[in-house]
Amino acid sequence: MLKAKIHRATVTETKIDYPGSIAIDSKLMDAVGILPYEAVLIADVTNGARLETYAVPAEAGSGKIEVLGAAAHLINQGDIIIIINFAQFTPEEAKGHKPKVVVPDEKNQIKKIL
Repeated sequence: MLKAKIHRATVTETKIDYPGSIAIDSKLMDAVGILPYEAVLIADVTNGARLETYAVPAEAGSGKIEVLGAAAHLINQGDIIIIINFAQFTPEEAKGHKPKVVVPDEKNQIKKIL
């Protein structure tokens, strides 16, 4: 099930020569409950690319969304992306689960929590 989503963040930087992951402002990660090194699915609204990687925290409040490693061949600086995180739940847990969703502004600061 959907656990968390950062909806329409702006990619601030890409770095190909990096072991691979996505650095996310830790304030955004905390707001939706994405843990360091947890798997995330990235959907690029700008070009339609989709890929799976893991999240690493960037400085809190920095607004950084940095696509690192091979994924930087698919996603560009300035692209609008959706960062999606899934989790497994028991049927009982699933009945009461509500995903955490953050909508950032154009500087990747929290605009709205759904």
